[in-house]
Amino acid sequence: MKRRNFLKSAASAFPLAVIQPLALTTESDMPLKEAHLVPAGQDIDGEVRTLGFSHIFFKTSTQETGGNLFLIEHENLIGGPPLHLHPSQDEWFYVMDGEVLFQVGDKRVRLKSGDSVLAPRKVTHGFCATKPSKMLIAFTPAGKMEGFFREIAHGKANLMDPALFERFDMKLMGPPIKDA
Repeated sequence: MKRRNFLKSAASAFPLAVIQPLALTTESDMPLKEAHLVPAGQDIDGEVRTLGFSHIFFKTSTQETGGNLFLIEHENLIGGPPLHLHPSQDEWFYVMDGEVLFQVGDKRVRLKSGDSVLAPRKVTHGFCATKPSKMLIAFTPAGKMEGFFREIAHGKANLMDPALFERFDMKLMGPPIKDA
């Protein structure tokens, strides 16, 4: 019996809550067939991208993950984006180097190297670094986030334009946060 058929058969013995994720997973949901190395300081496409407040590197693409994950690395991060929210994406932040102030909902937290925070979907969030910092950001599911960063990744987009955020299924909530 093939492994996938075995798993589907075995899942029939479990409650519906367990069956559903297995039943929804298909081979097309897992397009990556081999490891894809992205060296340190490089982008998956070999591009140089800037947001005006940092350089970013795409570390995964939505195509590689079947739309389940989009991962970027910020390098030389100084400043940050405006306050915004994602109706459909959770956004996870991991500070690799430096110090970054985050606002998630009404709470402000300062993260240092090795710290992480999750901004759940539908919760307003933003961040700000006053000294050069390095950070990973993961979006799950990926949604239109890769398209958003491709559009703004040359530092010339108006990040205070609500229509820009709406076009990529996000909502602009206010100006960037400031570190006191």
